[in-house]
Amino acid sequence: MRWEIHADDGSVAVSIDGYIDDTSSQRLLLSSAEDFDRVDAVRAECDALLIGAGTLRQDNPRLLVGSEQRRAARLARGLPAHPLKVVVTASGDLDPGLRFWHCGGRKTVYTRCVPEAVRQQFRGAAEIVELGPALGLPAILDDLAARGVRRLLVEGGGSIHTQFLKEDLADELHVAHAPVLVGAEKAPRFLRPARFPGGAKRRMKLIDVQQLGDTVLHRYAPRGAA
Repeated sequence: MRWEIHADDGSVAVSIDGYIDDTSSQRLLLSSAEDFDRVDAVRAECDALLIGAGTLRQDNPRLLVGSEQRRAARLARGLPAHPLKVVVTASGDLDPGLRFWHCGGRKTVYTRCVPEAVRQQFRGAAEIVELGPALGLPAILDDLAARGVRRLLVEGGGSIHTQFLKEDLADELHVAHAPVLVGAEKAPRFLRPARFPGGAKRRMKLIDVQQLGDTVLHRYAPRGAA
């Protein structure tokens, strides 16, 4: 596997017309209760959870394992109750008041560079790893592998998902389709325009299809039969 990561799983819920949110000030919840529980189960099996700074700012997630039983099972295996939480930011411009920093276990921030004043803001709340001009997914995955991360769940947003697929780094892609039409031109979509490996002629391998409440989960191997 690349970068000695056991699996880089991407997980996303999308509307029928391919959006991951609408244009309102509140986050659009596309997943069903059953799919939220599935994501919680996948989180509990991972070593780390990764999101981009844009998703952190907009959604203000906690990024935790919600089930008490799953947290207990992790502790019984000698793991922390929650996976490592990872955020990627080029600028380092992050609000220390977001919920992400004040709950759960360890947090790591990957960035190009941050002013000392920003570093002081996050002292004790997160480890800041400055990768300089080398900031990019390969360097981040190398560093995570060195820290013992073998399974990484990538939870968004669209820019991060696009980078993982563009650079052919995802082992699995989980797409939950919600029976919703958003139809807003400026609403965020799952992926950005990019030159993906193989283009439209490369077909992903369908691993599984599952109904979860009123959503339908498709699991793909992005590299296809290979």
